[in-house]
Amino acid sequence: MKILCIGDSNTFGFDPRSFIGERYPEKSRWTERLKGHEVINWGINGITVPGDHTVFTDLVRRKDPDLVIVMLGTNDLLEGADAETTSRHMADFLDSLNVTGKKILLIAPPPLQYSGEVQSSRIIGESEKLGKLYRETAAEKGCLFADAGEWDIELVFDGVHFSETGHAAFAEELLKVLSVF
Repeated sequence: MKILCIGDSNTFGFDPRSFIGERYPEKSRWTERLKGHEVINWGINGITVPGDHTVFTDLVRRKDPDLVIVMLGTNDLLEGADAETTSRHMADFLDSLNVTGKKILLIAPPPLQYSGEVQSSRIIGESEKLGKLYRETAAEKGCLFADAGEWDIELVFDGVHFSETGHAAFAEELLKVLSVF
C-alpha cells in the first residue's frame, strides 16, 4: 500500500538531542518501519494544522497514495490553541483532503508530558482531550481513526517528541491498524 504521511516533527523523525533539526537514523523512524508499504514522509518540524489546504490537496493528488495518514495538532496546542479549536481546524483540513477521494487515517498524537519544555498543566490537559475530539471529528468526516494516546509511546525529556523506542512502538501499533485495511 502506498501511504502519504502528513505530520509534524514526530512524523519527520526529529531527534530532540540535536541542536540543528537533525533526524533520528532512518531505521529508527516510524515511517521507515512500516514494512510492506511504500511510505512518503511529509513530516514538517513545527507545523500546525494547515489553514491553507491547497498545498496539501495538491500534494495528495500528485502523490496519489492509497492512504493518507494525518497526525497533527501538537504544535497548535504548544502555540496556545485549545483542543476544541484544534479539532475544528482539523475538521476543515479533513474536508479539504476528502475532496481527493482518498482514504484518510486521522491519528491523535500521544498526550504531552510535563517536562522542561512543557510546564503548563493547561496544555497537557488540552493534549489529553485531543483523542476524544479527533475520534468524533474522524467519524463526522468519514475518516478512519487511531489514538496514539492509547499506544504507550515513550516520549523523550522534552515531553513532546518520540524516543527511538517510541518510534518503534508507534510503528508496531500502526501496523496493527493497517493490517485491517
